[in-house]
Amino acid sequence: MKKKNKGFTLIELLVAMTIMAMLLAIASFSYQSARKSARDSRRKADLEQIRSALEMCRTDSGSYPVGTNDVIYDDIICSIEGEDQTYLEGTPKDPSTQDDYYYSGSVNIYTLCGFLESSEEEGVCNSADCGSDRTCNYKVTNP
Repeated sequence: MKKKNKGFTLIELLVAMTIMAMLLAIASFSYQSARKSARDSRRKADLEQIRSALEMCRTDSGSYPVGTNDVIYDDIICSIEGEDQTYLEGTPKDPSTQDDYYYSGSVNIYTLCGFLESSEEEGVCNSADCGSDRTCNYKVTNP
C-alpha cells in the first residue's frame, strides 16, 4: 500500500504567492493615492485657514498685511490703531516638505499658493503667481 504525502506542491505555493503579491501591489497603490489626497486636503485647509485670518485682519484694520518676503514665516499680525494684534499664530506649513506657503500681498490684494500632488486643477496658477523659484497649481486670492 502506498502512503500519500500531505502538503502543497511547488506550483500551488507559487500561485498563492503570486496572487498575494498582486493584492499587495494593488493595496500599496491605493494607500499611496489616499495619502496624497489627504495631504492635498490638508494643504487646502491650511490655505483657507490663512485666508480666513487675512480676511479678519482686513476687516479690523482695513488692509491686508503687506508681503515683503513672499512667505508667511511665523504669525499673521496686523496693526490696529497702532497696536499689533495676532490673527494666526504659527502659520501652517506644507505637510510633506514643511515649507512655508507662498504669500504675496499688498494693502488691497493677496495671493496664497501651494502645490497639490494629485491635482485635477492643473493650471490654476502659474509660476509668476507663486514666485520664480516655486511650482504651484493651487491658488487662493482675496474675494
